[in-house]
Amino acid sequence: MEDPKKIVLFDGVCNLCNRSIQFIIRHDKKDEFRFATLQGDLGKQLVKERHIDTDTVDSIILIEPGVAYYTKSTAALKIGTSFGGAWKLLTVLELIPSSLSDIVYDFVARNRYQWYGKMDACMIPTPELKAKFLE
Repeated sequence: MEDPKKIVLFDGVCNLCNRSIQFIIRHDKKDEFRFATLQGDLGKQLVKERHIDTDTVDSIILIEPGVAYYTKSTAALKIGTSFGGAWKLLTVLELIPSSLSDIVYDFVARNRYQWYGKMDACMIPTPELKAKFLE
C-alpha cells in the first residue's frame, strides 16, 4: 500500500501560487507532496472537513495525513524544511511566532494578484506532472 502523501492546497488561479507549486515539485526529491486547488471539488471537500475558513486562508494549506493541517507561513516553512539539505536551516524561522510571520505572509497574499497576476482558470498540469495533482 502506498504511503499517504502530504497534500498542498493552493489558489489555482494565482500566478505566484502556481510558481510556488512548480518550485515545490522541483525540490520534492522524496516525492512527498500531492497538490489540489482550493477551487476544485477535492480542495473544497478537504477544507470543509477541517472547518478551515477560506475567507481568512485562501492561498496555501498543507495537510499532513493523520497529523494536522498547517496554514500560511507555517505551511510554507513545513514544506521548505521537508526538502532536506540546506533547506533544513529554515527551521530557525520557526522561532518567530506565527502571529508575526503571518503578518508578512498575509501582506504578500493580499497583494499577490496585483503583483504577480491572475489566470482565468486553474493551471493544467503537463502529462508528466498529472499524477502529482489530485482531482
